[in-house]
Amino acid sequence: MLLIIDDDIAVQTSLSLLLRRDGFVVKTAENPVKALETLAAETPELVLLDMNFSIETSGDEGMKLLNVIRAHYPALPVVLITGWGTIDLAVQGMKAGAKDFITKPWQNDYVLQSIRTILNLAQQKPVQPVSPSRKKLDQQYQFEHIVGEDSKLLGILETIGRVAPTDAPVLITGESGTGKELIAEAIHQNSRRRNKPFVKVNLGGISSTLFESELFGHMRGAFTDAKSDRVGRFELANKGSIFLDEIGDLDLSSQVKLLRVLQDRTFEPLGSSRSKTVDVRVICATNRNLEEMVAKGTFREDLFYRINLITVKLPALRERPDDIPPLVTYFVNNLKTIYERPNLRVNPTALKWARNLALLGNIRQLKNIVERTVLLSTTDELGIADFQKHIAQNPQPQALRPLPEVGTITLDELEFQMIRRAMDFYNNRVSKVARALGITRFALYRRLEKYGIPFDGNAD
Repeated sequence: MLLIIDDDIAVQTSLSLLLRRDGFVVKTAENPVKALETLAAETPELVLLDMNFSIETSGDEGMKLLNVIRAHYPALPVVLITGWGTIDLAVQGMKAGAKDFITKPWQNDYVLQSIRTILNLAQQKPVQPVSPSRKKLDQQYQFEHIVGEDSKLLGILETIGRVAPTDAPVLITGESGTGKELIAEAIHQNSRRRNKPFVKVNLGGISSTLFESELFGHMRGAFTDAKSDRVGRFELANKGSIFLDEIGDLDLSSQVKLLRVLQDRTFEPLGSSRSKTVDVRVICATNRNLEEMVAKGTFREDLFYRINLITVKLPALRERPDDIPPLVTYFVNNLKTIYERPNLRVNPTALKWARNLALLGNIRQLKNIVERTVLLSTTDELGIADFQKHIAQNPQPQALRPLPEVGTITLDELEFQMIRRAMDFYNNRVSKVARALGITRFALYRRLEKYGIPFDGNAD
């Protein structure tokens, strides 16, 4: 049973018809008193709660009722109903424990998707105190491209295996090179959308001027170079999943445009006055601390709560050193086929030695080291000396000079110094700097522009 708490009879009626048509049993309450009476008689599976019950529109009534429900029924999921102009109020409600918010006028498909997602998550079995074995996980889910048996990794795989069948938005965090894209792909492959498109978008490589065209498409003649119609990434991902990588690099104006499509599931291609509706599962990733960015005002709080119903934090490779030898073996086995060297192998001593590598670039850096070693080695058995020789050719700019102590410099200042040093060290060769820092060239270009660091656009 679902409970709708709203004083507007039109809202009650339209939502009731929608939900009953989808197979739900529905009860309604027009004010907090009636709502609490209904809750005392029967606990519903989910509550849809309006934020105002009178002419006064501060939302205090809705917040008070939300707090009462959370205090007496802590496991009961609540979805808020609000107007677009009171999104800040909905964010306060999310902080107070609401699971989601829908805005008036709503999209029926989004309301149903949100409710089903929340109910599916509520029905998931609680996480076991001990992570299951890798063998058991591989029997249940498709994780063939993810290597490792560390307990932290297994816990993450169990989590994404459980949430993948839902349409819950997932935020993947972690340092550069930790495998966020692989985790996003695993979520899609284990979802009900697995046979539909999986569209990857590197937001760090899209300028603010091209953002709408890239994500929402454009019509011919929409701007000077628009010589034909273009389908945007969201439309390409319809019925499937869209992976928004480096979402922390998005500027505030683009964040507003993204929030609109995530909230309403509608968009207008540039140059068109007709809205299109889209059904996508949204997976985001970033190596930035979005909570700190929200506090500084550089990332919208409402967007943050819209994308992080489920958050997965990937550990750095140094936090799971036992997975380094299997990763080395995995990369070498792949390279055997690519470079047609069937006898290629790694000396057991070298595998043991690799466990202690300082890999600031994580898995991406390790893959780079292994491939470079394979390419330049003259023998089929790779030893410690082979790896050491090629690691020396890829020093980390972080080690050039001591960095300031934590607390004496801001994150932006630290990033500026890191990039400036790397540019000096690699003689402004953008591709080498990007590889050493563990970011894409497009993301590096964005940062060079942000900090006013001069560079040659043709340097590679």
